[in-house]
Amino acid sequence: MKNYIVIFLIALFFSCSGDLEDMNVDVKNATEAPAENFFNNAVKNMSDLLSGITYGANGNPFNTTRLLVQQISSVTYNEGTTYYSNFTWDNVYLGVLINLDQSAQVIEATPPTNATVAANQLAIIEIMTVFTYAKLVESFGDIPYSQALDYDNISPAYDADEVIYEDLISRLTTAINTLDEGQASWSQDILYNGDVTGWKKFGSSLLLQMGMRVIDADATLGTQAITAALPNVFTSNADVAQVEHLESQPNTAELWTDLAVGNRRDFVGCEPFVDYMNALEDPRRAVFFQEVDGTDGVYLGSPSGLAVTYFDYSRFGTLFYQPATPVIFMDYSTVEFLLAEAAERGIGGVADAAGHYTEAIRASFGYYGLADSADAYLANPDVDYATAPGTWEEKIGMQKWVALFNQGLEAWTEYRRLDYPVLEAPPLSFVPTVPVRLTYPISEQTLNQANYESAASSVGGDLMTTKLFWDVN
Repeated sequence: MKNYIVIFLIALFFSCSGDLEDMNVDVKNATEAPAENFFNNAVKNMSDLLSGITYGANGNPFNTTRLLVQQISSVTYNEGTTYYSNFTWDNVYLGVLINLDQSAQVIEATPPTNATVAANQLAIIEIMTVFTYAKLVESFGDIPYSQALDYDNISPAYDADEVIYEDLISRLTTAINTLDEGQASWSQDILYNGDVTGWKKFGSSLLLQMGMRVIDADATLGTQAITAALPNVFTSNADVAQVEHLESQPNTAELWTDLAVGNRRDFVGCEPFVDYMNALEDPRRAVFFQEVDGTDGVYLGSPSGLAVTYFDYSRFGTLFYQPATPVIFMDYSTVEFLLAEAAERGIGGVADAAGHYTEAIRASFGYYGLADSADAYLANPDVDYATAPGTWEEKIGMQKWVALFNQGLEAWTEYRRLDYPVLEAPPLSFVPTVPVRLTYPISEQTLNQANYESAASSVGGDLMTTKLFWDVN
């Protein structure tokens, strides 16, 4: 009889245990998500990283770069402008790359019925992955790459920057060629709303940009990438890759959060940048900046690196105090400047450098609603391509510096590549020249010491003055 009782109790326990497990499921919080959610989360996080701003004591790798390229100065705290900064890349790997990887894993585990739709989705994820890794390589050099997203490896090795970049170009080329414009992708995404043609243009424009980035270091690779990209690049402002934000948090522009919600009174236009625009009477001043308080039409930039009175200088324009202001990943103006450069270099049959340069400036004016002002600006002998001072690198570099306002990372990268504008480090800077590289996160020196030391040696020293492989001039 006792045996029967024991058997009954065991059976009762196992029959109830399933019910107990079901009771422990949290039905209010999802444990799984669609691939699209992970993807859009990655894009939003990248938007925040590119658009936010800090004075620079502790920043993500991207949001202090507008200080480095002296478009903006911090007038209260000057760590960023004098290069005392600790850059961390955790939110790039964890906030962007892990989400993209998870999105791909969900698709591969439960693919859509239509295999072409799945292929389009995976190719779009690949384009964003390449975009993200490229920005890390262009900032640091060698980075964790092949082992970066392995949860079981807490000390990933660093891959060589040249090797990574070549692989990224290969991956991007494959992704572009995979896209089928006759089929769908996502039901929606926050960059192109599922438009495969838009993604193909963005991918091709990115390939053009990356090809030009390496052209001086590897002419063969650069030329191949540029030539492959040319048929499908942006052709108007309608193609711009940008995240259009909403009026309510948390889906607002990060710059608005930092400036308006945070009520920060630290950031104003930087003297070299505002002075250049003033000299050309550039109408974009009224968009990028506000007049100095109590003046009529006076725009004034602060010397970089100095603690000065905030209200004596021109702060961000009202456009950037709006929650829904888009964040640009790549614009049409950038593509036209690259085409002007391709014409000067004689790549891919591109001709008429002056025409592409002019169109680049028109695109920038048009984007900011100033199309009617472009003709007068272009007629200025210091702007007109035939008469503007300097080499083609200077002409393109100077105008690109202006057009890339609020795209600090890209402006800093093009400054390093084209060597224009000519900028000087502020007094009392941590290094005597404008940085050409970001230093690795301090945490890597303790948490991943052996790999950190190997990478630092590989790139030529973990210094802000160490030029990266593509920056050969």
